[in-house]
Amino acid sequence: MKPKGSWRRVAWGVGAITALAAAGAQFAPGVVSGAGVTLRRLIPQERLRRPVHLAEVPDGSRRLVIVEQEGVIKWFDPEGERAGGVVLDIRDRMGRLGNEEGLLSVAFHPDFDRTRAFFVFYSAAGPPRRSVVSRFDLAPSGLTAPPGSEQVLLEVPQPYANHNGGQVAFGPDGYLYIGLGDGGAGGDPHGNGQNLNTLLSAILRIDVNEPGSPYGIPPDNPFAGAGARGRPEIWAYGLRNPWRFSFDRRTGFLYAGDVGQDRFEEVDRIRRGVNYGWNIMEGRQCFRPSVGCKKGGLELPLAEYGRKLGVSITGGFVYRGRALPALAGRYLFGDAGSGTLWTIPVGQAGPLVPEELLQTSLFISSFGEDARGELYVLDLRGAVFRIVPEP
Repeated sequence: MKPKGSWRRVAWGVGAITALAAAGAQFAPGVVSGAGVTLRRLIPQERLRRPVHLAEVPDGSRRLVIVEQEGVIKWFDPEGERAGGVVLDIRDRMGRLGNEEGLLSVAFHPDFDRTRAFFVFYSAAGPPRRSVVSRFDLAPSGLTAPPGSEQVLLEVPQPYANHNGGQVAFGPDGYLYIGLGDGGAGGDPHGNGQNLNTLLSAILRIDVNEPGSPYGIPPDNPFAGAGARGRPEIWAYGLRNPWRFSFDRRTGFLYAGDVGQDRFEEVDRIRRGVNYGWNIMEGRQCFRPSVGCKKGGLELPLAEYGRKLGVSITGGFVYRGRALPALAGRYLFGDAGSGTLWTIPVGQAGPLVPEELLQTSLFISSFGEDARGELYVLDLRGAVFRIVPEP
């Protein structure tokens, strides 16, 4: 299979960063159909500014929020024509010098009805260059957060502008999980992937409800406690750039799309204390050294694909909605460069072969899930789509 149109070597991966214009229109038409599914464009009368994340407000209103990389979060009614308003604007404190920097994700507090709090991951205006995880509190009424309500939880120095990771999400255990890349450049020049004394190249797990502290360490974190050999915030490590990860709402399992270097993109099931191999391995293959690497103790991906199929994986979700029964229990993900959507069955051991669902011309920056388990696809060029049955 070869993707249609020209490819974009994209921000969240693939070595040297370049951007090639997509063939055809600036973004896809109102619907994209095939293989029994349709991508139906929402809020068609508004062009978003580099949308990179979507979440549902957990208040029963069915309103969704869109994170724009430029530093703004907007809410909208999924049946509406335009966005409803601005939830947060932090452009004044955010860095966007690098193509992968900016406001990158949002997660609502599990006890939202009581706290009215949400958490974001963004790149701070430097120097020094750093990634920030902060809490914001909504005003007592409405859906607007005063920028002055910010409480910084965590700041992580970044040596380069790329491979920031950028995902925040609450797990079914109530803890906040944070994805961070290896710090950037190419090939992990600082060796962060196998260094347990840095927060880079890892998925972190913290307790945001620790009294009197920005955050606490869950006692069952793999490197918590006296004598631990790594940073206590780390849940899993050896990841190059886990740009997007998600929890299966039925099983609680955590899945991530880890962006590769030059050869392979991978899907991983993330487990406590596990080493996913970067920069010893890329996908299931040796990276450094290129042959004869020591694979003992390293977790191999559930699935991988090479450069004939795409250039930059965007992790998605295990489908648990009702509208598309044929996708039930399958992990859906895509590629930002080729615009392809794939699925793999969960609950099986790897290696799994990705099955093509749909070929699009989208620059797939992220996926989203609503409270009913239905899924959405974001196009970095300004559009958001709901995945629905093909008419």
